[in-house]
Amino acid sequence: MNIPLIDLKAQYKSLEEELNQAALEVLSSAKYIMGENVIEFEKDFANYVGVKHAISVGNGTDALVLALKAMGIKEGDEVITTPFTFFATAEAISAVGAVPVFVDVDKETFNIDVTKIEEKITNKTKAIVPVHIFGQAADMDEINAIAKKHNLLVLEDACQAIGGKYKGRNIGTLGDVACFSFFPTKNLGCAGDGGMIVTNNYDIAIIARALRTHGSGENGQKAYNLLNNITEEVKTAEGADDTVYNPLKYYNYLIGYNTRLDAIQAALLRVKLKEIDKWNAKRREIVEIYNKALQNSSYVTPACREDVEHVYHMYILQSENREETISKLSKAGIATGVYYPVPLHLQKVYKNLGYKEGDMPVAEYLSHRTFAIPVYPELTEDQIEYILSHLI
Repeated sequence: MNIPLIDLKAQYKSLEEELNQAALEVLSSAKYIMGENVIEFEKDFANYVGVKHAISVGNGTDALVLALKAMGIKEGDEVITTPFTFFATAEAISAVGAVPVFVDVDKETFNIDVTKIEEKITNKTKAIVPVHIFGQAADMDEINAIAKKHNLLVLEDACQAIGGKYKGRNIGTLGDVACFSFFPTKNLGCAGDGGMIVTNNYDIAIIARALRTHGSGENGQKAYNLLNNITEEVKTAEGADDTVYNPLKYYNYLIGYNTRLDAIQAALLRVKLKEIDKWNAKRREIVEIYNKALQNSSYVTPACREDVEHVYHMYILQSENREETISKLSKAGIATGVYYPVPLHLQKVYKNLGYKEGDMPVAEYLSHRTFAIPVYPELTEDQIEYILSHLI
């Protein structure tokens, strides 16, 4: 038996007819840039998360970069985040000229250790970027309390956590801004790249919308006026077609980017968004089976706080014999993944920041022990039993 870490073909087959129809409708419309599907998906996503504004972009990394820029993070600023996450979290901070300041993680949840944040705050600190790692919310009440005390902004990196909750509130509504990724392997994934910025802050939303399209057009002018305290009537282009010609795109107000969600991806995501709660519930069912079967084994199963609703983007086990276990599973045709083998503070690109081995002991400890096994909702009972039979 061969079991991938995630089976995108199985997911496609479960919605094949609807996905094909959605893609073909976009192709036949010839409206490939922005347009109705993008607008409607942004509305659907905002409603799902429970925010006023959703701004779609080309990928989750761009979402983080644009969000930071829209928040006013700039060169020389410091931004606190976790070293136990995908590189894009810190990369986005660096991309806007700021400096990532790493705080070690909690050994149980893998999320940023809130007890260690305040000691890293300086007069250059402008924001905190907690990551809801593997689909479990960080301790947002404590993070927000620290941020309020020190007048800091909070950007949720929710790229792995669509549909998750914290004390009954949706992930994505817990800070000033939040970012999501629709990379194909995410719980809500498209057929390529895609990302989303969400916020209840009108100014941040307008600036983000301007930045995603070269700082041009109506949103570019609105953003420019906001940033320069200008009150004047803003030009509009009624009925403009972004695929063919929008005259306002040749009027530029900010140095921005070209990062838009493709209309086909938006159409596919509109179909999949209807399924996300069911898919996340299925992941939790599989996790219950795993946890029960492995409770007396040598593996450390993932901890879940009682006040959160975990969406298990990954099911992460810990083992003292990780490489041996991964090899055994591979020989049985069971795919695994190591998340993450090198904590960000020890990545070569950040050598200039002066971190050394031992500075983040928990993240370093986890980096030698953690690995993921399949937890996607299309797993069959036979596949689950097969995986467990080769673990125990």
